Amino acid sequence: MTSSTHYAAARPRRPTEGRQTVSDELTSRSDETASGALASVPASGPGRSPAADPEALRERAATALLTARDRTLALTGCVDDDELKAQHSPLMSPLVWDLAHVGNQEEIWLVREAGRRPALRPELDAMYDAFQHPRADRPALPLLSPDRARAYIADVREHALDVLDRAALKQAGGRGDALLGDAFVFGMIAQHEQQHDETMLATHQLRRGAAALTAADPPPAAVDPADLPCEVLVPGGPFVMGTSTEPWALDNERPAHLAGVPAFWLDTFPVTNAAYRRFIDDDGYRDPRWWSDAGWEHRQGAALEAPLFWQRDGDGWLRRRFGVVEPVPPHEPVMHVCWYEADAYARWAGRRLPTEAEWEKAARHDPDGGRSRRYPWGDADPGPQHANLGQRHLRPAPVGAYPDGASPLGVHQLIGDVWEWTASDFLPHPGFTAYPYKEYSEVFFGPQYKVLRGGAFGVDPVACRGTFRNWDHPIRRQIFSGFRTARDAEGVR
Repeated sequence: MTSSTHYAAARPRRPTEGRQTVSDELTSRSDETASGALASVPASGPGRSPAADPEALRERAATALLTARDRTLALTGCVDDDELKAQHSPLMSPLVWDLAHVGNQEEIWLVREAGRRPALRPELDAMYDAFQHPRADRPALPLLSPDRARAYIADVREHALDVLDRAALKQAGGRGDALLGDAFVFGMIAQHEQQHDETMLATHQLRRGAAALTAADPPPAAVDPADLPCEVLVPGGPFVMGTSTEPWALDNERPAHLAGVPAFWLDTFPVTNAAYRRFIDDDGYRDPRWWSDAGWEHRQGAALEAPLFWQRDGDGWLRRRFGVVEPVPPHEPVMHVCWYEADAYARWAGRRLPTEAEWEKAARHDPDGGRSRRYPWGDADPGPQHANLGQRHLRPAPVGAYPDGASPLGVHQLIGDVWEWTASDFLPHPGFTAYPYKEYSEVFFGPQYKVLRGGAFGVDPVACRGTFRNWDHPIRRQIFSGFRTARDAEGVR
């Protein structure tokens, strides 16, 4: 489910039967510790939804759905109909397709599946099925007009909220429909819409013309990175990766399992524009020593010379950001680089990209308590003091801006700002079970996709966790992607 390319559409079919469901899995409610086994603890705990209180579940789900819809309408209401119907890049759908698509998935899962109600517009299912129609082909479809799309998603939302009001919500693991456990299906759809909102935000970045979006600047650095070590030692040993307790975690995040990594060093901050410019200035793009064979072939074929949206300005660089051309800010994390560029920079720097397991250990492992946290800062939901999330700003914050979001080991800005490429292919966790449909994750597993972690400034907190996994082709640059580097800690255990 990549932030800007996949977000697989839910298919109109029943959840898989004859296997362990999310409800079954959550019954045991394992505590995510690494003391040699996963020890059992009570169902309630820090950061978990109040599963025993249906009204609190209902309120949480309603808030998530309404927050996503407000953002969808803002992203599609700031440009005219012609802009909504245009395809601004063959990599992206017309905005009006995303607008109706989120309503279609809500109808399928909340009205029909959760509510067991008749279909409202079944004739739309095929047209808004992402698997049937590649993005490049969608402008030729007889799409709903912007006004009709808005009317459709409003009608669906009215029915969906009525379903939510009447649903027999319960703690996961109880009797009844597994989709209603912890209001999972409502959380799934809220995340789906927010993920498409991020996709639409990327489309806004690709569109030409005057700026249509505005937001406040992110906070300045609260700590001087020069006063901190440039890298942090992450101890080796086992830790609990993934989750079996996060109520709205998606199937590829599950289940919790023990993973082990040798000790390694990890950058304290994501790689900045200033650091990346040194790679450019050292002719890093023209030296095949730093590139894998596939990377060098892609660099030549795509004529890569700098991150996407950068352009030379004499001895300096400018970038285009949501319709504004501005000097590249040196202290922000570099963004809009593909996996091959990140890998080449790491080789040039005498380092490497971290594996996905290394990234998650750095982000979640508490060395004092020997447990895995929900987030680097602890189990509390993200707040504005922790991370740059939720499209509060339209750019990454400078490194050092969120000391309250640092991990116990002192790694900063692991959540928010930019998605971080890892060295790992997108593969299932041990014990993975597809839920509630195979097309969400399972069909994407394999070496053709690389994993990104951590979220970006355009990711809503409902769709960002310490266990959340993103993936994309290694050539993709339109996504809000950056990276940090690692190195082995030889002789350290």
